[in-house]
Amino acid sequence: MAGRFITLEGGEGVGKSTQIRRLAEALSERGIDVVTTREPGGTEGAEAIRGLLMSGGQDRWNDATEALLFAAARADHVAKLIRPSVTAGKWILCDRFVDSTRAYQGGAGGISDADILDLHRVGSGGLLPDRTIVLDLPVEEGARRAAARSAETDRMGAKCADYYNRVAARFRDLAAKEPERFRIIDASGTLDDVTMRILDALADLF
Repeated sequence: MAGRFITLEGGEGVGKSTQIRRLAEALSERGIDVVTTREPGGTEGAEAIRGLLMSGGQDRWNDATEALLFAAARADHVAKLIRPSVTAGKWILCDRFVDSTRAYQGGAGGISDADILDLHRVGSGGLLPDRTIVLDLPVEEGARRAAARSAETDRMGAKCADYYNRVAARFRDLAAKEPERFRIIDASGTLDDVTMRILDALADLF
């Protein structure tokens, strides 16, 4: 089977990490060689940049600096893990990718989509996933889930409700403009329900 690159996207508290674990199990049961990873992170260099991005106060970095740091981490991630794994026939499941930068630093932060994609072209060769799953929940429900999950919040999870509403709107806008790649998945209901919705959204790639 050919390698595939699948990303899970969405706002805070939508269940991406949980669903990636469940999806990896379901794919492994089908005999697929699966690698799970995250952004920023996934390689030693990218994890070091993650530490810079996720810690400190809200004023530590502006949106432009965040976009640059994310692009640098992603370049290392793509070169050292994602491309080699897909070439080897593995399925990469990644918790966030460039579309998060387009939604957070772009839609909510004001950096132009063209500038973000230019950075991505230079750093990561413009690589895009075979399928992008956007887990969709009302912002208020996502915030409630995130708060229940952990008392500690990183920089990217500690912004105002209006910011996250802009993020959610941007994800929906991206999905509407690129329907061949994106699938919007209702993240409400049981974990099994959501996992089955995701598998159905990947069915044409098997």
